[in-house]
Amino acid sequence: MRGWTLGSGSSGNALVLESGPHRLLLDCGFGPRAVATRLRTIGVEPESIGGLLLTHEHEDHAVGAARAQKKYRWPVIATAGTLRAVGEVEARWRQPMTAGTVYPTDGFLIEAVEVPHDAAQPCAFVVTATATGARVGIAHDLGAVPDALRSAFARCDALCLEANHDAEMLRTGPYPPALQARVSGGRGHLSNAGCSALATELAHPGLRGVVLLHLSAVNNTPELAGRTVETALRRAGHRTRVRVAPRREVAVAFDLDGPRRAGQLALGI
Repeated sequence: MRGWTLGSGSSGNALVLESGPHRLLLDCGFGPRAVATRLRTIGVEPESIGGLLLTHEHEDHAVGAARAQKKYRWPVIATAGTLRAVGEVEARWRQPMTAGTVYPTDGFLIEAVEVPHDAAQPCAFVVTATATGARVGIAHDLGAVPDALRSAFARCDALCLEANHDAEMLRTGPYPPALQARVSGGRGHLSNAGCSALATELAHPGLRGVVLLHLSAVNNTPELAGRTVETALRRAGHRTRVRVAPRREVAVAFDLDGPRRAGQLALGI
């Protein structure tokens, strides 16, 4: 299984998963034209996407979902609460899934885990490639880490985790107190320290990479987030490669089809 981020942050989020001929798009926080353009930079035609998996309905994750679905006829897979909140997707293209169950789709098995965030029914996902058994845990937008996520994300081959803000930058930055409280609260976003703790807890000898998602443009930097998480992993004795997803550019997230080398993530498209 391979993955690419098409962009990650408050300006839009989307991630492509590929296993053999099968492809899944996770979130659609860009318009259909932008998504198609970014997909084609990695040689993926939009029509080849087998389904759109949504974490939640906020615009930076779902603003293009209904229009892209209508244009490309993608099934939209999400919890019932998220599908209701998105609203515009035709009923015949909606594929509701329930947290805690395994949902099969072409080439993949999907497990949803409900997470605390200020949305209708937000979820993190574990996606397994049916051909190889490779497992990837993807957690966007969560204010705290539920025990169910820790259990579901155990023994993943790659982790894509939110590292939204540095707590000190948020405290001393330009956000008003109410917005600071929302971001750092239990239904807000995971900090660099929170991401570090989760990554360290989930790390194991077979973990091949950690990808940091949804960095704040105001209250974080790629260098700070990457250094914080990587240092925590090193102190815990793990040499897993840490990558930071760019805000606007397409980038390799992970390549689990490449050669296994201890503590390294195979790169390249």
